[in-house]
Amino acid sequence: MKIMTVFGTRPEAIKMCPLVNELKTRKNIDTKVCVTGQHKQMLTQVLEVFGVKPDYNLSIMTEKQTLFDITVNILERIKPVLEKEKPDVCLVHGDTSTSFVTALACFYLQIPVGHVEAGLRTYNIYSPYPEEFNRQAVSIVSKYNFAPTERAKKNLLSEGKAPESIWVTGNTVIDALKTTVKKDYYHPEIEWASDSRLIFITAHRRENLGEPMRNMFRAIKRVLDENPGIKALYPVHMNPVIRQIAAEELGGCDRIHLTEPVDVFDCHNIMAKSYLVLTDSGGIQEEAPSLGKPVLVMRDTTERPEGVEAGTLKLVGTNEDVIYNSFSELLTNSDAYNKMAKAVNPFGDGFACGRIADILTDSRSKDK
Repeated sequence: MKIMTVFGTRPEAIKMCPLVNELKTRKNIDTKVCVTGQHKQMLTQVLEVFGVKPDYNLSIMTEKQTLFDITVNILERIKPVLEKEKPDVCLVHGDTSTSFVTALACFYLQIPVGHVEAGLRTYNIYSPYPEEFNRQAVSIVSKYNFAPTERAKKNLLSEGKAPESIWVTGNTVIDALKTTVKKDYYHPEIEWASDSRLIFITAHRRENLGEPMRNMFRAIKRVLDENPGIKALYPVHMNPVIRQIAAEELGGCDRIHLTEPVDVFDCHNIMAKSYLVLTDSGGIQEEAPSLGKPVLVMRDTTERPEGVEAGTLKLVGTNEDVIYNSFSELLTNSDAYNKMAKAVNPFGDGFACGRIADILTDSRSKDK
């Protein structure tokens, strides 16, 4: 059985590399890896951490690339790769443009698609943008749907997907943490914050650019100004618009460090050493709860409502006062903090990759 995995961004790589390594342990599976290079430097860092060497790199990333550029370049460059390899299954992940375009190319070539992290939904096509469209579009063509939770499975069933095409596996990002998190981890930023409670921040969402992001940063700065016992670390996204906003709103504060992006190894270990996390990211909503860290989600919607229901996440939107109040409460109310920190993570047990490999192998044998 030949399986090709295709991914192109840092978040995808974090969740797909453990699966690649699991597939490579299976003697009956010929595993091929194609990266699109939708991200470049950040993608390479993850590949190195997990020891994954791509068979193909489409190298599509261009300066100031648009969604049009990404879509056209992937579609043109992946066609000869798929035609040459003729995989039995092509695995894509989640909700990136790489996943959507690859699934479209596979549909054109009638290659079965396996969707890892299938079934996440907000049902607001523009939130998150373009991710909500991407994941719904992949679901239309996917033959194998690996849902991380029962809720994700229910979403797919409600959309008419065949029950026999859906498996609840957990999320592969929990598997990734077993490789990355180390007890003896050291980083200069951890040392810098050793006399304080460290707050870890990520922010990059397209729909938050502009005033929503300024509101987020102003709320964070207010809390920092009022609480001398905390320090914050924000690895700033490469997007120049985000960098400008961060510099204008957070620059000059000696208790927040604005750094270059960190690799997955540092990201996971810094989260493990942090007190809490503020983010508008997706995967961190799954990763941080696995490490016992409360997460304030600075978005109006989340495709991971299981975390909100379980109590590991709190959706705070982009209103400055709401973020300020929620952030302040977790610093001053130990009961509120402990309730979130000790809630059970609903996103998996760290064995998702093995389940997916087993399902693919078993399904292939049944097809024969």
